[in-house]
Amino acid sequence: MAAAFGGSRGVAAKAPEKGVFPLDHFGECKTFAADYLACLKREKGDSLECKRLSKRYLECRMDANLMAREDLSKLGFRQGDSESAPGKATSKSASGEQARQRAKRGFVPGVRGQ
Repeated sequence: MAAAFGGSRGVAAKAPEKGVFPLDHFGECKTFAADYLACLKREKGDSLECKRLSKRYLECRMDANLMAREDLSKLGFRQGDSESAPGKATSKSASGEQARQRAKRGFVPGVRGQ
């Protein structure tokens, strides 16, 4: 009965593995976040088309010390991702089309033979 009123509950909560994700109180990366969200809206939620913007947002957060510096390959980016010009649409890019086709087939990362 004591647990119902704030008594001992057993296992204590664990902190997130990578730590906290501080808010951008000074708006240092606000424009990058807004660009990314606008891209998601324009592309009807297709994040592959907005990958360049998400990379720029994460780089901004790292530069502003809002997150720990991390190798972008560990965050899902490959060498050459987002090398297209900022204003150009990439909806017909070969890699984006391949990714969409894999998603339609039920691609599961890390499982061979798909």
